Order: sequence, then C-alpha cells, then structure tokens
Amino acid sequence: LCEVVAPSSIPRAPGQRIKTDRRDALLLARMARAGELAVVRVPDEVDEAVRDLVRAREDAVREQRNGRHRLKALLLRNGTPYSGKSSWTAAHLRWLSGIKLPHSAQQIAFQEYLHMITEATARIARLEQALREALPEWHLAPVVQALQALRGVQLIAAITLVAELQDFLRFESPRQLMAYVGLVPGEHSSGPKRRQGSITEAGNGAVRRMLVEVAWHYQAGPRVSPIIAKRHDGLPTAITDIAWKAQTRLNSKFKRLLVRRVMKTKAVVAVARELAGFVWAIGREVQTSGWRGAADITPAQAVAP
Repeated sequence: LCEVVAPSSIPRAPGQRIKTDRRDALLLARMARAGELAVVRVPDEVDEAVRDLVRAREDAVREQRNGRHRLKALLLRNGTPYSGKSSWTAAHLRWLSGIKLPHSAQQIAFQEYLHMITEATARIARLEQALREALPEWHLAPVVQALQALRGVQLIAAITLVAELQDFLRFESPRQLMAYVGLVPGEHSSGPKRRQGSITEAGNGAVRRMLVEVAWHYQAGPRVSPIIAKRHDGLPTAITDIAWKAQTRLNSKFKRLLVRRVMKTKAVVAVARELAGFVWAIGREVQTSGWRGAADITPAQAVAP
C-alpha cells in the first residue's frame, strides 16, 4: 500500500533547521502512526485529462474577462463609454464595430483588444464542445448528470465540480468538503472569546468560484422550471428530493440573511457554503448507490444546457 501526502500539509516545527532523509522518514512514520497525515487522492489518467480540459476552459474565460476589462478601460480613457444597459450583448457588439478613435495608434490598440476577446470567446466555445464530447466516455458522467438536478448547475458547472472533486467518498461529512474548498470562516478564538473572520479561501479555488456563481440563483423562490424538470428526467427520486430540499433551504437562508441586513455578497458566500453540502450529498448518493445514469449519454444529449 502506497499513500501520497502533500508536502505542504506536513506539520514542521518553526525552529527545525536540519533536514535529512533519515529525519524525514522518522517524522513521516511517527505522523502516519498518529494519523496526522492527510492522504491525497491521485486521479487516474482519464480524470486528470478531463480536469486539464476544464482548467484550460477556465484560463480562456479568465483571458476573455481580462480582455474585456482592458477594452472598456481604453474606451473610458478616450471618453467613449457605452450608454446601453448591458455589455457584450448583440447591441453592444454592434456598437463596438462602429467605433472609430481619433488616432490610428489608438484604433490599432482597440482592434487588437477586440480581436483578443473574439479569439478567447471562440476558444471557450471549442473547449466547451470538447467537454461535451468527452463526457459520454467518462466514468463520472452519472455524477455530472445527477448534479444538474440542482438549480443553477448546468452542464459546464457540473463538469467543473466533478472534475475538480472527483471522489466524493473521501469526504466523510459535508463540513469537510466546505473546508476543502475554503468556504468556512477563519477563526481566532481563545478562552471565552470567539472571533470569526472572512472565509479561509483555502483549497480548491475553482470549485469555490463555481459554487459562489451558482449560489446567486437561489435568490428566486423555489420552483421547478421546465428546464430543470427536463434535467430531472430519469434521475432517482433520492437525487431530485435533495435538489428540491436545496432550493427551499437555500432560498430561505438567503431571505433570512437579507432581512438581517447582511451584505448580499456575504449572503451569497453563506449560501454557497451550504450548497457545497448538497453537492456532497448528491455525489455520495450516486457513488454509493452505483447508479450508472438514466441512459447512455450521447453527444447529442450532452450538447443540451
């Protein structure tokens, strides 16, 4: 039996300045016997390949967002702000196509920024299509299908969550998953005083960002829309019950926090923390029950949002 441990998670005394292989071996043996080493799950080749594809898409999204910010900053510096309601819509793109700046150097910079955004958008579309095509052959496809029962979790969000977490059975409780993605508050307490601060932001940032994005959908009242009902087709009752419980509980929590005049951004993070628990419950349900999906997932079905 071989267990892999992250070196960064091995406790080390601050005054320890001598490092040898013998000392390291003795230290690891003592900590392994005491159960103080956190074992890292090693993904297989297919899981790692899908995760690489997911992270490539995240990089493309980041480049697109940065390019948009730079382009809008350039226009703002030149006194050409957009007066419409929403940016990057069809109307906004038509407005951009008609912009002519006073100097040719500025126009070249503007066109290069616009070209970078167009390229990043096309790259995101290609990577998302590659994810849809890889999904039917992935052994974790049933978990992806089940997570889409949750409100706000469509195909790309579900693939991202599963590709980063993969094995839900390694988390013994939902609190472990919440801590793993850095959504629990930091704490510095001593004696009768208890001080909690902002979230730790430790662990997997991709899952944390995705959960926060999804949490915004729980502002609206509980409702199974036709799109969600279509995603529920063929799913076990246990999974759809968890998804409905998530809607009622998270919406209620959102309302309670807003009534207490909590900042909306903080309320969203609190909802995302509880949402991680429902993601954990659905992932465990699929992986413990051995459910293999409502049907074989074809590329045509994977194209659906």
